[in-house]
Amino acid sequence: MKKFSLFLYISSLFLLMGCSKFLEEHPRDQISEEEAFDTPANIYLNTVATLYNYIGGNSDSQGLQGTYRGVYDLNTFTTDEAMLPTRGGDWYDGGFWQGLFLHRWGTNNYAIQATWEYLYKVIVLSNKSLEILQTLQKQHPEYELSPYLAEVRAIRALYYYYLVDLFGRVPLVLSSSTPMQDVKQSERSEVFRFIVDELQAALPDLSLERSNYPGDYYGRVTRPVAFFLLAKLALNCEVYLHDRWTTTARPDGKSIYFQVGDRSLNAWQTTMAYCDSLAVCGYRLSPAYTDNFKVYNEGSEENIFTIPMDKNLYTNQMQNLFRSRHYNHAKAYGLGGENGSSATIEALQTFGYGTDSVDTRFDACYFAGVVLDLNGDTVRLDNGTVLEYLPWDIQLDLSGLAAEKTAGARMKKYEVDSQGTKDGKLSDNDIVLFRYADALLMKSEAKVRNGENGDSELNEVRRRAGMPERKATLENILAERQLELAWEGWRRQDLVRFGRFTRTYSSRPQLPQEENGYTTVFPIPDNVLTLNKQLTQNPGY
Repeated sequence: MKKFSLFLYISSLFLLMGCSKFLEEHPRDQISEEEAFDTPANIYLNTVATLYNYIGGNSDSQGLQGTYRGVYDLNTFTTDEAMLPTRGGDWYDGGFWQGLFLHRWGTNNYAIQATWEYLYKVIVLSNKSLEILQTLQKQHPEYELSPYLAEVRAIRALYYYYLVDLFGRVPLVLSSSTPMQDVKQSERSEVFRFIVDELQAALPDLSLERSNYPGDYYGRVTRPVAFFLLAKLALNCEVYLHDRWTTTARPDGKSIYFQVGDRSLNAWQTTMAYCDSLAVCGYRLSPAYTDNFKVYNEGSEENIFTIPMDKNLYTNQMQNLFRSRHYNHAKAYGLGGENGSSATIEALQTFGYGTDSVDTRFDACYFAGVVLDLNGDTVRLDNGTVLEYLPWDIQLDLSGLAAEKTAGARMKKYEVDSQGTKDGKLSDNDIVLFRYADALLMKSEAKVRNGENGDSELNEVRRRAGMPERKATLENILAERQLELAWEGWRRQDLVRFGRFTRTYSSRPQLPQEENGYTTVFPIPDNVLTLNKQLTQNPGY
């Protein structure tokens, strides 16, 4: 049993209900305003803590990871890392999953619109919390509310980070009462600078406590979470500061400067500095790769930001394993499965699957070959034959083929919680969003881009995996990010940064004009454009 925490308290006591409409959030508190804000503790619960109900989710497009058709799926199934192939009558869904993989998602895509609405819902709620806190700060100067304000600003910045990454040119909304017709679109670079400024301003008042450890700061945005996010922003700044991404060359990270404390650093030096701050905070690689994903992983030395999970306490779901396992595979665990998501040919090649030099992390990330249950016994199909996953047989449409139900290496990343409920979607593995191995790889990449040697950081990650050392080149670092971070939702961003997202790969031809990079951001949803004629569509759509 996990330690009773503030996260549990807020999840069960105050759940803000939203209508999932862009800029139309109407929270309904179950207690009076006077009671809600009568003490600093209640102020925190009703302005800051309630926002954490939205980090995870239990329905489509809600939460940063763990559910379908949201942030995670847009960052994963649009890439060369994974696909949800059509298997006869399964996983066609009107062509939705094929459309993601082929980059044919259109401008009237429900999942893209729902993701936009989800991200803005939390931003609007954050704006409301900030307005309440600013009023209370004036009314009660005896209360120390600066940490609360900093935490909400950091949460809002986190959500703007996902928006600017996914959609590019988005409205910068800083009030909870802005009429839809008054919302104006901001350039990508303006939103990027706002996010950086907000996080840097919040840093001094954020706690240095670890967010992944149970206790008062469990699941919260603390200073290390902000350090990681600032490193990620600096690493991707050439993309985020590129306002004309389909027509002009990117800016040069060596010529982009940030103020970090009393130092003026270029983008790559900034990335290194924030990664170093994480090391100073005591983050390090866990002894074993799999420690970060085990059933009770909240003691990980490496995980920085997670979605707290407890099948007996929280409603957050992890559906990624559930949708990948074959029905009989899941049944052998006493759980459920939907026989879906699988590794691509490119992922198999990067891992060296089928060769004498297969990466050791392959077995930690994927089920391949003959399937065994938790007792080591062979799992069988309904006709009595052995269930065997066939990784190399994967393709986007398997309908009618011999391997229709068995093609593809399946997701294994998180240890199976045999006591999981709701078909295994409710489990005790906290969902990992940020971890220190990523910071090491970011630092290695930043060094190489800055003309320095990044071998040390790259090979620290590889040594933990028991793999031989490699030279830190950009090509090797991109491959290492796929090996180390498989199924963690970073692949789209990585491919965009490396200029590889729009290329042709197995089962995915390049779209006409896609070489200009227009699909590196998603379209502004049609319904949003209809509501506000001041907003314009992203180029190419």
